[in-house]
This record gives sequence, structure tokens and C-alpha cells, in this order.
Amino acid sequence: MKRISGTLLAILAVGACAASTAALAENPAGFYLGAGVGYSTVRSDDSAYGLPGYFNDHQTAWKVIAGVRPISVVGAEFEYIDFGQPSNHFSANSINNYGLDSHPRAAALFAVGYLPLPIPFFDVYGKAGVARLQTDVTTVEALVTCPVNSPNCSPIFSRQNQTDNKFAYGVGMQSKAWGVSFRAEYERISSQFGDPDALTVSATWTF
Repeated sequence: MKRISGTLLAILAVGACAASTAALAENPAGFYLGAGVGYSTVRSDDSAYGLPGYFNDHQTAWKVIAGVRPISVVGAEFEYIDFGQPSNHFSANSINNYGLDSHPRAAALFAVGYLPLPIPFFDVYGKAGVARLQTDVTTVEALVTCPVNSPNCSPIFSRQNQTDNKFAYGVGMQSKAWGVSFRAEYERISSQFGDPDALTVSATWTF
């Protein structure tokens, strides 16, 4: 039984290697597309995030990916990631209530480096690049002591839209066979407007 199990594992490993080699021969540039979903954190100590000037929340993030891997250890990747739309509401005192919503999202271009591991169906990689981060922050102030529907007690809205080119980086690992890869990765964008990061799982298809 052990000999049979070992034989089956060997056949599967050889088949995975053959499939990877065939895919590379058909697609020497290694173009791939994919999508992912995960868990994000948006934080800031910038006053634009409302009183008391600190924001930390978690949301569901999603992203789409397009990449190329012309050689085994180097590639490039374009990504659009939406970090979700967290919100925070609190009372500054017995008179006023405050609330704020944030919506960071980014288009990013990465250089990707892969460790030269002697495992044909597994990768560990790091990525670094630049992200065009767009963050919408909406702050709302409402007077809780006003009569309902009073025209003099309308909420006060303040909206900011910040767009910056920021440094982005990440690390990840993936398992691949027959042109399909499943990956888990951590990514972060350095910015005073949210400093968002995300831990995601994704699937990509090399075509």
C-alpha cells in the first residue's frame, strides 16, 4: 500500500510539472488574470478622519489582478483593490453626535520577485511598487437635542477626496497546477489617509 501511494504521488508530481512546462511553452510570457477577496484594515491618526482624530476599522476587501511572469523569478503585476467602506460613529458630548465614512481604493503597479524554490507547484514572493490611492472621507455632525425634522437641525456634512501616489508592498505564497494558482497575500499602502492594508486569498488563471 505504501508503495502504491508513493507511486501515485510521483505520478501526480510529474503530471503537475508536465502541465506547467506545457503551459509555459504555449505562453512564454506567462500572462495571467485573477480576482480575490479578503480582510482589510483602514487606520489613521490624521484629523481629516474626524474627532478625536483617530480611525481604525476592518472591512471586506476585493481586488482584480493582471500580471505577467516572463521568467521564473521576476514578474510584474497590475492590481485594482477596494479596501471596503468602514465607518465610525461616536458622541463627542451630550449634545453632538459625530460620524464618518471612509472609502479607500487603489490602482497599483508592482514588480514581483519569486524565491527560486526547487518546488514546481509552489511559490513564495514579494512585491513592491506604486499605488494611486483614492480616499473619500465623509464626516457628519448631528445635534441630538434638536426636535425631529427641525429645519435648523440638519446634519452638517464635510467631504474630502484625497488622491496620492504612494508606496505599496506585499508578500505572498501560491500553489499552482494546470494553469490555475491559488494564493494568499498581505499588501499595504503607506498613506496618512487610512494607511490601508489587506490580507486576501485569490485565484489566477494563466492563459
